[in-house]
Amino acid sequence: MPCEVKPRFVVLYGSQKGQAESLAEGIAEVAEEHGLVAELSCLSQNEKYNLEKENAPVVFIVSTTGDGEPPDNALQFVKRIKKKTLSTDHYKHLRYALLALGDTNYANFCNCGKTIERRLQELGAKQFYATGYADDGVGLEVVVDPWLEGLWKAIKGALSNMDSDRTESVETVSKFATAASSSASATPTAVSDLRPAFPAGSPGLAPQSHGTASVSTSAPETQTGDAGVPHVALAASLTHSLPPLSQSSLNVPALPSPYLDVSLQEIIGPLNKEALHEVPISRAVKLTRGDSVKMALLLELDISAHPMMTYHPGDSYDVLCPNRTAEVEDMLHRLGLHDQRNHKVHISLRKDTKKKGAQVPSYISHNISLLYLLTWCLEIRSVPKKAFLRALVEHTWDGVQRRRLQELCSKQGAADYNLYVRDPSLSAMELLTAFPSCSPPLSLLIEHLPKLQPRPYSAASSCLRYPGKLHFVFNMVEFPASPGRPAGRRGLCTGWLFDLINPVLVFPEKAESSSSPALPKIHVSLRPNSSFRPPSDLSAPFIMVGPGTGVAPFIGFLQQREMERKANPEAIFGETWLFFGCRHRDRDYLFREELEGFVSSGTLSQLMVCFSRDDQEEASTSAAARPRYVQHNLLLNSQRITDILLKQNGYFYVCGDAKNMAKDVNDTLMQMIQTELQLDQLDAMKRLAVLREEKRYLQDIWG
Repeated sequence: MPCEVKPRFVVLYGSQKGQAESLAEGIAEVAEEHGLVAELSCLSQNEKYNLEKENAPVVFIVSTTGDGEPPDNALQFVKRIKKKTLSTDHYKHLRYALLALGDTNYANFCNCGKTIERRLQELGAKQFYATGYADDGVGLEVVVDPWLEGLWKAIKGALSNMDSDRTESVETVSKFATAASSSASATPTAVSDLRPAFPAGSPGLAPQSHGTASVSTSAPETQTGDAGVPHVALAASLTHSLPPLSQSSLNVPALPSPYLDVSLQEIIGPLNKEALHEVPISRAVKLTRGDSVKMALLLELDISAHPMMTYHPGDSYDVLCPNRTAEVEDMLHRLGLHDQRNHKVHISLRKDTKKKGAQVPSYISHNISLLYLLTWCLEIRSVPKKAFLRALVEHTWDGVQRRRLQELCSKQGAADYNLYVRDPSLSAMELLTAFPSCSPPLSLLIEHLPKLQPRPYSAASSCLRYPGKLHFVFNMVEFPASPGRPAGRRGLCTGWLFDLINPVLVFPEKAESSSSPALPKIHVSLRPNSSFRPPSDLSAPFIMVGPGTGVAPFIGFLQQREMERKANPEAIFGETWLFFGCRHRDRDYLFREELEGFVSSGTLSQLMVCFSRDDQEEASTSAAARPRYVQHNLLLNSQRITDILLKQNGYFYVCGDAKNMAKDVNDTLMQMIQTELQLDQLDAMKRLAVLREEKRYLQDIWG
């Protein structure tokens, strides 16, 4: 008998840090269980797919990066579909579903997904399943899990409709979507970003999609640990749960397919390390004073030996930092491979893997040692994903610990996962320490730990003012102790940089020494930012909002403006405003002398500062309330700011914290437009959207 041909569909992804790619691979892997064949491609691999002729359903999984930008591997695709020469029926044959990943802590939530969907619809494509907008700010799984659960029925419905009549209108597809939604027996998950709600699995039942499996683990009255001693949990923690979770049946993800073979070989001769550009740190200055809550540091890099590393104010660049030596040593000991740390790592694909699109990670070179792999290639501090926890279950021999890992990766344990793993940013090593009976192989870490990402920093200087130099500023990041972290730790890159510069660090209370120790070097690469730059029109006014270290790029803006004023004394220059804020005037006022110098020279038209903690302490002696935060100062200057933005075609820049400050500034700006123009909230939002589209409201923010 001839083999039955399984229906096919296409999965396309655009991913910056691997989350969208991982989800797309997961869909492709379990497609066979649903009697389907998935053709998986990255959006950048345009030679592997052809949407112009595609007659099967297409599933897009896309993330958003930066200020609402597409991931690097989706950028060209977005540019292609945005061509104005394309007709409105260019994709009239196309049927698609889309899952967008984003973070509501940042502006332009899921903007890449929204851009792709809007353009597909403008070109005639029809949706066969409601779009999901997953928010990493609250946990992607809140939307991702129900979306994936309902996807399979939607794909089969789309295939049925497309087979019966390929020219049928979207009305038939809408009927399917409505039927699928109303026939779901489970309670729909309430997610505001989803149009029809996706079916959510009932606790204790095994959904027949998304590769989940029901694990019956109704706990006995007492659980026995690895020493045979009954365990009674008095309080929930990373390693122990309480009823009802501890007595519930669990819906856990399918076991991820292993796909790598890893072996260690003794090295004969030296390893070839990847060539990296190194630049020396020529100066390091502590900017904060006294007992400030945060320590801010300025580093000056000497880039004179690299003439191609030209930059503009507003650009940023990556610092390549290694994992901490002590943590790498701990991981080597934990894996039982410390004696083989200098052995060469050989990685190949398993011949029996079922993983779709499996490949050896491209960022791992062929000729490296195990020590180099753990130091420079893998993000061993990354927060373990649920798929990683699920894989760890198979390598955990203690029953109580196995059960707890199952809980943490299950739907029923989502709250515990967020509380004990995600929210405290628990690392892979900290998790393994908490579960001592878990002994994963090295291959599992390579399969599940992401690439060690470089850390971006904004340029805090102008090359017109400092030729051959590059400045940047950072706060020392501190992670507090948590249930899975007995002691606090510093940020990976900021802690490493501080250790490097500590011998040459200049303190504000002391004069610079004429002699200094040998200058340390770091690896850097430039990240040009074509939009977050001062206006090209010198006469255009612009407003800058940068509290704390968010002021850094604006120092570069103003240094550039000062040099331009000197070079063009007859030119007409637009107004410049800076809104700066910090805790205390005498401890945290970064670049105070330089900023006041900009005002004196006329480079900076208005400097608005506020000090949130000083104001609290002085409240009892001050009759009038002073502005505590930058948004309060914005409100005090509402009329002039809206006039600059809406009547003088000015620019508005924001740099700093995404979670609080950027949101508050955005809300304040919308309130100001409402008040000054007598508009309702919707119209004010539209005005802000126009400013963004015209690239006159720009953000450089971080979480």
